[in-house]
Amino acid sequence: MLRTSLLFLSFGTALNAQAANGVLAQKNISLNLANMAAQAAVENCLASGYQVAATVVDFAGDVKVTLRADGAGPHTADASRRKAYTSASAKNSTSAMLAASQSNPAAQNLGQIDGFLLLGGGVPIRVGNIVIGAIGVGGAPGGPLDEVCAQAGIDKIKDKLTP
Repeated sequence: MLRTSLLFLSFGTALNAQAANGVLAQKNISLNLANMAAQAAVENCLASGYQVAATVVDFAGDVKVTLRADGAGPHTADASRRKAYTSASAKNSTSAMLAASQSNPAAQNLGQIDGFLLLGGGVPIRVGNIVIGAIGVGGAPGGPLDEVCAQAGIDKIKDKLTP
């Protein structure tokens, strides 16, 4: 029993030393999962007749992958990237942020943050409560439809999002 206690004590001390030295271990989305999610999102929208772009960013908002369907407008790639960045940065869906900006005077300037796009279609990708990335979709006729496709991308990989 004493030996086990000492083992846990030394392990805890090692973790505290690691944090004190400024070394962090962070979860992030892999390229494989990002590709799978983006592909599923684009395919979901195509099945509904919408040519879109889907972008997946990592936990820091950096692009992992962007896919643009044949026939999707050139603006859709940037819109999807900005939605994904906004969602990852705020750790919230862009539709929820849009609603907050419209109803809460303190949040009305969220859309003024450089790189943010407050339109539906950006959804965080989580492992438990930890945001490991986000997906943004642009090009369907309306943010709610973009968000349905983004969620389809997350649903495609959800069984792989384990802590």
